[in-house]
Amino acid sequence: MSAPSYRFGIEEEYFLADAETRGTPRGDLAAFHARVEAELPETGRELVAAQVELCTPPLTDAAAARENLGGQWRQLAGIAAESGLRLLACGTHPLARWSRQTATDGARYKGILSDVGIAARRALICGMHVHVEVPDPEARVDLMNRLLPFQPLLLALSASSPFWQGEATGLRAYRLSVFGELPRTGLPELFADAAAHARFVAIMTRSGAIADASFLWWSLRPSIKFPTLELRIADACTRLDDSLCIAALFRCLVRLCVRRPELHAGLDGVSRALASENLWRAQHSGVAASLIDEARGEAVPFAEALEAMLTLVAEDADALGCAADVARARAIVAEGTSADGQVAAYEAALTAGQDERAALAAAVDWIADAAR
Repeated sequence: MSAPSYRFGIEEEYFLADAETRGTPRGDLAAFHARVEAELPETGRELVAAQVELCTPPLTDAAAARENLGGQWRQLAGIAAESGLRLLACGTHPLARWSRQTATDGARYKGILSDVGIAARRALICGMHVHVEVPDPEARVDLMNRLLPFQPLLLALSASSPFWQGEATGLRAYRLSVFGELPRTGLPELFADAAAHARFVAIMTRSGAIADASFLWWSLRPSIKFPTLELRIADACTRLDDSLCIAALFRCLVRLCVRRPELHAGLDGVSRALASENLWRAQHSGVAASLIDEARGEAVPFAEALEAMLTLVAEDADALGCAADVARARAIVAEGTSADGQVAAYEAALTAGQDERAALAAAVDWIADAAR
């Protein structure tokens, strides 16, 4: 019997920006979306018209992921440019205002807007989702539990949302706060087993709380469409290298937890609470955060926590042929995240005497120029 390939797929959400004003486009985007849907069948729509999503097919090779996602991005960026638009791959748009957005015309999105009201209208955010196929789909709930401690590291590496509604937030990954206004978000609960998770889903659907498990918007969840575990914690990554790094890390972490069933077995409420605290630290400071190590009972620098994770997955990265993408994590720490680059561009513009809006526009330009 052949070894599991841990097939994976990546979904990325992007903002559209007016090439001149740098804000979200004010005009009708129907022609743009129609052309995108005709020329890029893997694309999708998001909650508002000024967003678009790219999806890869199931993949088994890191090089194929780079070619597919990078190629789709270049094609999409070309269509945007011909429409007077630029693509922004980031968790929040520095200049966008949620109250000025036009909602996507779709039954699912209309239902969400109806169900959660202003919280859905305010969700002007973009993330990256990574699906990894699990050899035994019944093991996904156990894996979901045991992968919780790694979530803060993946968020920090992806941090790209330091601005919100035209203001500097003081955080590196503010997207998580916006998303947290919606129900059933954040870290998943700790379920005793797959049966307990299934019972929860059954009660939620039977009671009318949700239509199906796709309305559980946790940062990590079993997919209802595929035999995969879906990572949802990451901000949309500005640089392709960063997207591929996080996808590779998650893929390796899934394989790690499959081959080492004792790792993080028996996590309890304390473990989840510490993961939640570390998530806040990552949200606030990105790769400059210190993270609490439960076993040691103390906080350690992010770089040290990252090295511990990279040591754990070294065998998996070699087996899956993605060691170079995994090693990119060290460069993200050394160079800074997208959020760090955006803030540096913004602060440099202010130091040069530009006003607040011009400084935010400089952050938009940094995102657009650094992309892919």
